[in-house]
Amino acid sequence: MLDGRPLIDAHVHAARLPTLRPAWRRWAEEFGSSHPWQDLYDDGGALVPERVDAYFDGEGVDIALLLCEYSPRTTGTQPIEDLRPLLEHNPRRFRPVANVNPHLHYPIGEEVERQLGFGAAALKLHPVHGGFGVADPELYPAYEVCRDAGLPVVVHCGTSSFPGSVNRYADPAPVDDVLRLFPGLTFVLAHGGRGWWYDAAAFLALSREEVWIELSGLPPRRLPEYYARHDLRRLARKFVFGTDWPGVPGIARNARAVGAALGLDAEALALVLAGNALRIYKDLALAPAPDGRTTA
Repeated sequence: MLDGRPLIDAHVHAARLPTLRPAWRRWAEEFGSSHPWQDLYDDGGALVPERVDAYFDGEGVDIALLLCEYSPRTTGTQPIEDLRPLLEHNPRRFRPVANVNPHLHYPIGEEVERQLGFGAAALKLHPVHGGFGVADPELYPAYEVCRDAGLPVVVHCGTSSFPGSVNRYADPAPVDDVLRLFPGLTFVLAHGGRGWWYDAAAFLALSREEVWIELSGLPPRRLPEYYARHDLRRLARKFVFGTDWPGVPGIARNARAVGAALGLDAEALALVLAGNALRIYKDLALAPAPDGRTTA
């Protein structure tokens, strides 16, 4: 818990360093320079579960959703299997998020089901790094699996500076087309439309019950600026906290900054920091503590 409130970080990159392209390391070192994330790795570039668990505990994180990614043209291949040591070390705190790329996985529905076997709480798609559109029919079998399993789909919705990125695929508008074809599916817009699509992301979240905005990679103090054309207090009730760790000044620091920037009441802030994630993601639950609180 952080300051007496549950905290869920819905966007954590927990990759092995040897699987990543050099640009990823430069990104992490630039945007995560204010905290010693490198200390959590061993000499071979693998995260040490005991160190990672202690770090997230110290940041007040009850649950961290760990991303894998299959984007060899941009950031590299980060297999879901590499998350296993963290998942086994503390399955209450760490949950995986599946990832598929229609250029690499076939049959794609079977791959989603395979990754569900790791306990995935969501499926993430990275159109910008993978070079595909959200409404590509190749993804339909994946959407069917997610809809039937009650698994939300997280979509990277924002520009990326990594070499090889195709930023036109960050437009959230095609999500609306998918929702018409797959009623009952839930979408989470990671990075909230960063770059050119803040208004489009906000409109989708406000107009569709099944669309949410995840705040990773967005400086909290600038949220009122990014969403200036919308009722921020209303929109904030569709926000999900996430950091883009390790490319973040600090998890606890960002969580506190979100509260300060949005000026929310206690109920709304609790939804942003954990409550909405508990509602959206598959089978998330806070562990009871001896004193009656909930924690990891």
